[in-house]
Amino acid sequence: MAGGFGTRLRPLTINTPKPMVPVGNLPMMEHVVALLRKHDIRQVTSLLYFQPETIRSHFGDGGNFGVSMTYCLPDEDLGTAGSVRYALEDSQETILVISGDLITDFDLSEAIAWHKDKGSEATLLLTRAENPLAYGIVITEDSGRIVRFLEKPSWGEAFSDTINTGIYILEPSAVRLIPTATNFDFSQNLYPLMLSRGMGLYGKVMDGYWKDVGNVDEYRLAHHDLYTGSVELDLKSERVEYENGVLYKRGDVHIEGDVDINGTVVLGEGVVVGPGSNLRNCTIGPHSTIGPGCRIRETTIWSGVSIGKRSTCNSSIVCNRSRLGENVQLLDKTIVSDDCTLGNSVMVRANCRIWPDKTVEDGATVTSSMVWGEKWNRELFTDSKVTGLALSEISPDMCVRLGAAFGASLGQNAAVITARDASDITRLLRRAFISGLLASGTNVSDIEAMPSPVVRYALSKGGYAAGMYMRHNPLDYRQLDIIVFDGNGLDMPTAKLKKIERNYFGEDFERASLDSIGHLDMPQRVIDDYRQEFLSHVDVDLVKSAGFKIVIDHSNGSSSQIFPTLFSLLGVNATELNAGLNPRKFSTSLAEQSRSIVQLSAIVKSLNADLGVALNPSAEKLTVVDDRGKPIDSDLLLLLVTDLCLRVCKPKAIAVPVSASMGVEEIAGQHGVDVIRVPNRHRDMMEIMRQGKVEFVGGTRGGFIFPGFQTGADAMMATVRILELLARTRSRFAELRSTHEHFVRSSVSVPCPWPKKGLVMRRLIYESSKKDRQLVDGVRIFEDRGWVLVAPDRFKASFNITAESTSAEMTATLLNRYRSFVEDSQQN
Repeated sequence: MAGGFGTRLRPLTINTPKPMVPVGNLPMMEHVVALLRKHDIRQVTSLLYFQPETIRSHFGDGGNFGVSMTYCLPDEDLGTAGSVRYALEDSQETILVISGDLITDFDLSEAIAWHKDKGSEATLLLTRAENPLAYGIVITEDSGRIVRFLEKPSWGEAFSDTINTGIYILEPSAVRLIPTATNFDFSQNLYPLMLSRGMGLYGKVMDGYWKDVGNVDEYRLAHHDLYTGSVELDLKSERVEYENGVLYKRGDVHIEGDVDINGTVVLGEGVVVGPGSNLRNCTIGPHSTIGPGCRIRETTIWSGVSIGKRSTCNSSIVCNRSRLGENVQLLDKTIVSDDCTLGNSVMVRANCRIWPDKTVEDGATVTSSMVWGEKWNRELFTDSKVTGLALSEISPDMCVRLGAAFGASLGQNAAVITARDASDITRLLRRAFISGLLASGTNVSDIEAMPSPVVRYALSKGGYAAGMYMRHNPLDYRQLDIIVFDGNGLDMPTAKLKKIERNYFGEDFERASLDSIGHLDMPQRVIDDYRQEFLSHVDVDLVKSAGFKIVIDHSNGSSSQIFPTLFSLLGVNATELNAGLNPRKFSTSLAEQSRSIVQLSAIVKSLNADLGVALNPSAEKLTVVDDRGKPIDSDLLLLLVTDLCLRVCKPKAIAVPVSASMGVEEIAGQHGVDVIRVPNRHRDMMEIMRQGKVEFVGGTRGGFIFPGFQTGADAMMATVRILELLARTRSRFAELRSTHEHFVRSSVSVPCPWPKKGLVMRRLIYESSKKDRQLVDGVRIFEDRGWVLVAPDRFKASFNITAESTSAEMTATLLNRYRSFVEDSQQN
């Protein structure tokens, strides 16, 4: 049996190991031990980590709890499987692995019998989850044999709502695969190894309750489920029925006068409740005192707590030995940690967390630094960026806090490069973010208003641990994106994002001292270095000789600081639109963007230009107008550029998103080029290029990555490389487009509540199991001379369905078929 460190449960776990955090007045681990004993599992080995003596002193040899317990404390981090191997040595028996920090009432006897009946070498106990993203997703055959395992996926990879509960039944043959004294993980190492060897790896979907108490919200939910009867736990208490509720009391409990009991109330030994108090759905720990006239609702109170008369606690947690005065108000979702003292008439506002050993004077109001309500509760980052409404969801306070959390995740004296788009709003909020970075001891190089590809370029040259770019969202100018990059210029990977999120939500990270705050500088040569290396990757003479005349719309973005010099050196006659850095006209609505393209088309036609190009303000993506003034949509542009690239560059392999047109394979087949489909995320596109597996990456939203100079999508480089390809093939887009316009494509968004997404994906996986399909980012199914992609939206409560074929009728048929499937699959 093992338990985690509990960092996501802070501040509850600052002084208490996570397995010892109480649920219903008993440590979570005690509930687990009771479950083991119930199913006649009496030989228990506990793997200890944080504050091991607290667990040892509570359980001793296990005799008082009906088991025999021994302890094991690894000297180093051996991973989940490696630690179990360390504890077991060379056991020849079937073993059950279970975490000591979860709540469940699974029938373990039934699971073990099922495991034996299947002849399984390793069985994972599974359950259904409304939001499977935080867990390992498991896909099984009807027999229970596992065919696919994916750890902590994105929504596009969430092919089921069936998740791994972390409870395993293992035979010696599986345990022997775990190397000794080596960091080895069940999900990342052992189970993929067993799958690759065709071993007996099974999953059993369990009936009953299971809750991974991984954060404070889940802790509250565990108590809510206890109060509503969703989980059966032995509270080792006497049950007393009241008119409006039920009371569980342990030992000597003193309830004075007229106390109103509503719902489920759990009182520990030695609790005193004053007259006139109202208790509803709450737990009060041993030797705590509730004064007269108090209202305690949906609240968990630990041991030795004193609450003065006429105080109110709503959906709160009060930890060990804290003292609350008279007329104290704890509003929704507040936490008062161990050994705090709150004076009379103190108000603690919603979502505020008070850390241990704090004193709040009489009459004070404690305000929360967490001002986001439910906005960030699901996750802070999506695709390496935080997106929210400017100045309300993303405010200066939030940016300071996020900057500090980001800097703390890198370690003191790390170096970060920052930049922004041209707006006054991002100028303001970037400064707040930088303040947080400096306060965490992080050194900052700020290059102010600059295209984001320049930031990626600077990171690729080394010397920085990470980068940040702030911009207005391309699809909604009212929203801001805060994008974070790793030290290579790629979008920050998930594991590092989770560390930032833990810092941000827990606020438990080291701040810099007065003499170790970060240093801010503003490097001057970044643009010159970018231009110089840019030109070294272009055939300047070829572009010059072509004598291109183009029209370019900078969208008031910072590409206007770079392109004029490049055009001059390349001999390009460029008519430039919206070329000024206008901090009040930095971004436009979708309607204004459409009008800009109409204007660009008219100017291209009137000037008889060879090409029209509109760059988005951060210069990552482009929209193209052909030489006859006709706009090229992004899906067709991908086909045109891919055609030119394969003719000229002759790569062995290219990559495109899973949602790209099947015309890509048609073009690649003519040139004998392999096509690799990747998730429709910028990081995945960058990563496959960085790994050297492909020599060109084309996006479906106007972004391209050519080999050599680019780290990620760079619309400035893409514009020049397109000119180079047109010059070398002597092609014009107006003539070339007719070759690739025979594909008919359509999309629709289908509403689906978040809790139903995993259910829909599981049913879709089952329904499509015998069809030709790709499981990359959603499910792409090939049917009837076409294909359909069904993918859960990462931002909205909906599914996105895209269909393509060579006829409008077939495309509509596919779209309607799977729209109906998604709607019908939401029904239980």
